[in-house]
Amino acid sequence: MKFVITKNILENVIASMQPFLEKKDSSAITSHIYLEINNSNLIIKATDYEIGLESFIDNLTNTVDGKTTVNGSNLLGIIKRLKNEDIILEATNNNLVIKQNKSTFKLPTYDANEFPVLNKSENLKELSISTINFINSIRKITPAIDNNNPKFELNGALLDIKSQKINFVSTDTRRLALSFLENMNNDEAQLIIPKKAIIEIQKLFLDEAKISYDNTNLVISNQHTKFFTKLINGKFPDYERIIPSNLKHNFFLPKNVLVESIKLVTSLFSNIKITFNSKSIIFESLDEDSEAKTQIDIDLNIPNEFFLAVNAKYLLDFLSMTNNEKVKIGFNESNLPFYLEDDKFITIVMPIVLEK
Repeated sequence: MKFVITKNILENVIASMQPFLEKKDSSAITSHIYLEINNSNLIIKATDYEIGLESFIDNLTNTVDGKTTVNGSNLLGIIKRLKNEDIILEATNNNLVIKQNKSTFKLPTYDANEFPVLNKSENLKELSISTINFINSIRKITPAIDNNNPKFELNGALLDIKSQKINFVSTDTRRLALSFLENMNNDEAQLIIPKKAIIEIQKLFLDEAKISYDNTNLVISNQHTKFFTKLINGKFPDYERIIPSNLKHNFFLPKNVLVESIKLVTSLFSNIKITFNSKSIIFESLDEDSEAKTQIDIDLNIPNEFFLAVNAKYLLDFLSMTNNEKVKIGFNESNLPFYLEDDKFITIVMPIVLEK
């Protein structure tokens, strides 16, 4: 196997493969990147068995067909140090030789036939959805995906595909985030996508791509990239029963003022109390050792004062994903979950229970 390629092109592809590599055991073949030349076209693959990435580069020069694998982290380390000129890569005698001008490097290779087969993409159902809308929807719910929860299904995001609608849902048990798209036309299904896959999808796809799935895999592909992930096998909580059907109080509040006030009182401590009365909203830190407090004057026209206590991160995560100048906040009682909404994006937050 042999090919010549411009440094920047190869570096960008190899860099995009890094999150897909086994990092702890450099002797594992999954710490390697797969390289294959076929009719002047380069195929590059990486996988950790759970997620995988395949990239295609066309019409290379001075090629010799063949395939090999090489440690992906070490290869990137070498390429980064080279000039932005052509690089020659050649597999010979169980090594990959990298040459540029008068510089030469050798890395050991493994048998390419031992490299894991990435998830097959035949007989998959295609999801009828704009990739841009798909990315925007999963981006909004990403902060609420849990980490290392023993209930594995909570370490991913749910795609609840209905005939005319798709709900994108995540929860870390303290909040539930839901983004939805309407006027769809799909077969009903529920897919739980791992958090790692959700994060990588947002980095890889900025333009339109084909999204396909079956009961165990999700595949997203365009002309030069194919992404694979295994789905989480589990039953996602019945999220729809958590969404309140009726709310006593609903306000539309200015987003920028909310963000500014919350950040002012959370410089030392993230838990805050927000008090609403007829003429103002008061923000104060719940830190017992210090005091931080601010107020905005706003006419709410409510008969009785009430409060919410909450981890401010949940509010800021929601507000950072909103598009409008005003957001909706709704609630029933101080110690019950409250509701945040912006367009087709909602978050339900469990408050911190305080004595009245």
